[in-house]
Amino acid sequence: MNSPSLLVAGGRWRCFPVPLKSLLFQTLHNSCCGEKSTATNKITPNIAFCDENTKECGNELDKLLSSEQQATILHVLNTASDKELEAFKLLHGRKSINIVQYREKFGPFQNLESLMNLPLFQYKTIIQICNSILCPETRGKKRKSQENQLLGKLLRPDIGRERLKAVNSIISIVFGTRRIAWAHLDCKLIVLDWQQDECCGLLKGTYPSSVYLEVISSVISKMPKADFYILEKTGLSTQNSSLFPILLHFHIIEAMLYALLNKTFVQDGQHQVLSRNRNAVGKHFELMITDTWTSGKELVKQFLSESVLKAEPWVFFPLDKVVRYRQMFSSTEQNRVEELYDSLLPAIAFYELAVFDSKP
Repeated sequence: MNSPSLLVAGGRWRCFPVPLKSLLFQTLHNSCCGEKSTATNKITPNIAFCDENTKECGNELDKLLSSEQQATILHVLNTASDKELEAFKLLHGRKSINIVQYREKFGPFQNLESLMNLPLFQYKTIIQICNSILCPETRGKKRKSQENQLLGKLLRPDIGRERLKAVNSIISIVFGTRRIAWAHLDCKLIVLDWQQDECCGLLKGTYPSSVYLEVISSVISKMPKADFYILEKTGLSTQNSSLFPILLHFHIIEAMLYALLNKTFVQDGQHQVLSRNRNAVGKHFELMITDTWTSGKELVKQFLSESVLKAEPWVFFPLDKVVRYRQMFSSTEQNRVEELYDSLLPAIAFYELAVFDSKP
């Protein structure tokens, strides 16, 4: 008889009819349906036994898993595409690509120990991946409410999880009193575009709407197309009357961006522009001191350096643009151009918090 036919869709396994005596099918069936079986027990890593990236870690994996569990996991790793692999915890971005590239170069995985040879794969990470493959249903149900709560705090208006999972690229936009900056990232965390535009004259005079329209339209014309546009939610207090002109300035820009970028909203009612919570992003990157956001300059500088020095950086800047980005970054260091730094971090946080399962 043929082996089980398995498809991954949205993190759920769909099993086509096959003989129940198939060991692989039975293991997967028990995992999905929650039946009592030794194959569905959660794997508990023996962290005290080994350190990461050692031979002992690979051997420990075999001791933690039964032969049935190993067969189930290896079947997924050897047959699923990179997109299908992304349905599982931590197998997003470069990790899923690394698995497919390994198969193409060396053939199917013969054991789980081989995962230790891949970039970005460490012992504790592999344990989480194995648990996610063995118990996809349990993982999905347990995390759904947590994800909804997190998204509610991070983004407005509410957007369905499936739409967020399907994004190919986003643009994060940050605006201040003197400039507007934006960063364009795809779902592999590749920086496609990153720049800023001066608009220091908008606060002068009597806030003419026509000038705002002209300036914001000019800025938008320079932005590439994306699935979503993420704006920073204005956080100034309305209690301080001296800040009213600045607060009004921010609200006008925000309204202009919402109207001009939501081009198809009248036809389909689908939001393409979202407001993000500044504090949620700051806490994610540990940039908050009490309720104050500190500069993200050093973190952005680290991402730039790692893109050049590491073979598998978490955030990837294309080599043909790295020099220009580093020069742009260096020219702004003395002038505290926080909009430029802040535009990149929310884009990364969007994928890590709203699309991916977690940071690496």
